[in-house]
Amino acid sequence: MTTAGGPPPTWTIDAVLKWATDDFRSRGIDKPLLDAQVLLSHALSVSRTQLVIDAKKPLAPDELARFREMVRRRRAREPVAYLLGVREFYGRPFRVDKRVLVPRPDTETLVDVALARTEARSLSMRALDLCTGSGCVAITLARQRPTARVHATDISDEALAVARDNALRLGAYNVSFARGDLFEAVPASLAPFDVITANPPYIASGEIDTLDKDVRDFEPRLALDGGNDGLAVVRRIVDGAPGLLDAGGTLAVEVGAGEADATALLFESRGFRRVAITRDYGKIERVIDGIWG
Repeated sequence: MTTAGGPPPTWTIDAVLKWATDDFRSRGIDKPLLDAQVLLSHALSVSRTQLVIDAKKPLAPDELARFREMVRRRRAREPVAYLLGVREFYGRPFRVDKRVLVPRPDTETLVDVALARTEARSLSMRALDLCTGSGCVAITLARQRPTARVHATDISDEALAVARDNALRLGAYNVSFARGDLFEAVPASLAPFDVITANPPYIASGEIDTLDKDVRDFEPRLALDGGNDGLAVVRRIVDGAPGLLDAGGTLAVEVGAGEADATALLFESRGFRRVAITRDYGKIERVIDGIWG
């Protein structure tokens, strides 16, 4: 390793952090210092606080090799969550890889809305989560409501393998999974539901190539592509949900920036009442929900 293509001659923690931070910054990576700290913490199996405490500690050759490999992959814009193999969602560590979307804080708003709208039914809540991916929404609902019955579906066998693993690791024993296209994977015996949640593909097909490389080149296109206007799957969900909702049940759907008003109109035209739009932590109109019957 040389100063031209790698860290400086003394491979201390603070030296490699500076090298990686400068390298990431030069490549236009957002939050270069944070990424460097998180990756080095993982490579060394220590906390970020410990990195500060041990700033002058030299790295062993195997530690430096692990870190260099992670830096190489991050340079290519592979998401940090895939490099770590885990992403926190609602305070729980979910395993993630290229088979599923990386869970995002925006989607915690979907969980918040579902829990709030079903407060009166909390002890016996029946929930359906569509396009479950890593299972983060379904599993969180199941853990937050241990007496609930949660069913989750996805069209991807690979995604469901990740979701089932997460459910087992996180102790969500009251959630079941099935493969299928939206509602076709829902046994009639499980209906009606008190709440149906969905974080469907909602990126317009023509916009996918404009996304950050982290998303465009690594996250599964099947979970991103929402058709010509981004609402192709959303329309199917809004149209089909009433047949599986209990009277007074809630449908809650996450959508992309700028899609909330059009989605709210879909809800209203289908006969949902008390249609509401909720902003995420970034103040973007993110979740639309409505009451059926």
